[in-house]
Amino acid sequence: MTLNTRFTYSFFLASVFCLRATAQHHAAETLPAGQLQYPDEKHFKNIQQLTFGGDNAEAYFSFDGKAIVFQRTAPKDGIMCDQIYYGKLPTKPGQKFEYKLVSTGKGRTTCAYMMPDGKSVIYASTHKGADTCPPVPDRKALKKYVWPIYETYDIFIADLNGKIKKQLTDNPGYDAEATVSPKGDKIVFMSTRNGDMDLYVMDIDGKNVKQITTDLGYDGGAWFSPDGSKIVWRASRPKTDDEINEYKELLAQGLVAPTNMEVYVANADGSNVQQVTNLGKANWAPNFMPDGKRIIFASNHEYERGFPFNMYTINIDGTNLQKISHDGGFDAFPMFSPDGKKIIFSSNRNNGGTHETNLFIADWVE
Repeated sequence: MTLNTRFTYSFFLASVFCLRATAQHHAAETLPAGQLQYPDEKHFKNIQQLTFGGDNAEAYFSFDGKAIVFQRTAPKDGIMCDQIYYGKLPTKPGQKFEYKLVSTGKGRTTCAYMMPDGKSVIYASTHKGADTCPPVPDRKALKKYVWPIYETYDIFIADLNGKIKKQLTDNPGYDAEATVSPKGDKIVFMSTRNGDMDLYVMDIDGKNVKQITTDLGYDGGAWFSPDGSKIVWRASRPKTDDEINEYKELLAQGLVAPTNMEVYVANADGSNVQQVTNLGKANWAPNFMPDGKRIIFASNHEYERGFPFNMYTINIDGTNLQKISHDGGFDAFPMFSPDGKKIIFSSNRNNGGTHETNLFIADWVE
């Protein structure tokens, strides 16, 4: 996030941490050291912390639910910007989560997802543009919070040893934020190839690319429903002349301001678009729940200064909004296991007062 969406989380965290001491509508909650779960988090059971240290996010289950792929930045370990890692999930209490690098280790990578064969991953990378991490925007000079949309991002498939098997996109501009349909036949992703930030679908082999959103604004972080018939995503919709001009000016610089986004759903071909949330501020990292009738997402809408981020559920028709996580920092990037029994997410909880973000997995209780 990047903005999960799907976009690298570290940019979000860099700005929101400075808001800890500001006035808010609601008091942020904190946990005693070593505790992982808040009393009001009734939907979580047997919560387990998987990673310890660094910034770890966008963890997504394999098709069989036995492994995850995620992105990680850890300067103290020499990982200066996000790289992609794969690991099999612990099967016994107390078992350590082991993981390994599956991206090239060059450039910046983001938005990984397991392929249906369980033997390969899809992710976006800038490594063909340069081996080094691309520059981060100077937000002090810009005087606004923005995300970079690196034009050197393209989408690749690699095996679990890090060998790139195929490059799926090779267009001028940003191509990233890819997820795979549960049917295993389609990929949805975001691209700026038409001069705007729109969603596209393609076959699992990269063929038959089709644009499926057309409204002006940022459309990204899309996910398929459990049956593959629908998609959910985050979008900005600039309306006034000033908003439109600002959006276009930033995009021309390879930037986007992610501070006002809502959640949308549509059929998988982009038809029958419906706005789900109308909460204001940043509503993002949406994903379908196992029943396909509800959506889980991250939001800062409760807080006057835009922090913390917590996770919420909502019916696909926009009714029955419920808060499900309560960390005083950052809870986001939720995904359910294919059988619907577990949820994985990223959080600032239990980080010893640092800015570190780690992965947590829990049994889901309705």
